[in-house]
Amino acid sequence: MPTHSCVVRKVDNVASMISYTLKPVGFIRSTVKGREDAPRQGPEGAPDAWLEIEPRFAEAMLGMEVGHELIVITWLHKANRDVLKGHPRNDPNRPITGVFYTRSPARPNPLGLHPVMVRAIDGTRLKVGPIEAFDGTPVVDIKSASTRADG
Repeated sequence: MPTHSCVVRKVDNVASMISYTLKPVGFIRSTVKGREDAPRQGPEGAPDAWLEIEPRFAEAMLGMEVGHELIVITWLHKANRDVLKGHPRNDPNRPITGVFYTRSPARPNPLGLHPVMVRAIDGTRLKVGPIEAFDGTPVVDIKSASTRADG
């Protein structure tokens, strides 16, 4: 897995950071193999999938239970990163919009936000859904969708 370095000139000055390193905490294992298999959004017919957590992050799963709602944050590694504007949902009848006002995967930093429910837990594997991410998509973080998890 290639990694990218984070060059910092001054820790308290975010503007001086040239790049960041994101290391996956896991990967999606899904029947969705490519764009032709994927619905545009999870609620539009996406299947459940397994989220395989890297073993070194197993303790970060503490407190997760079947039925919990999560937000899975993915790196959409197959997305076009050169797109800055376009027609929402590729519909030419809609006005051109900047990608920061769309949910398109094509964007400078293609992070995917996926609200899902935990369907099953098997060791460091979570069955979650619905999720429209492709098989092999890196997961960069997972957050509880409930503020109750913060106590």
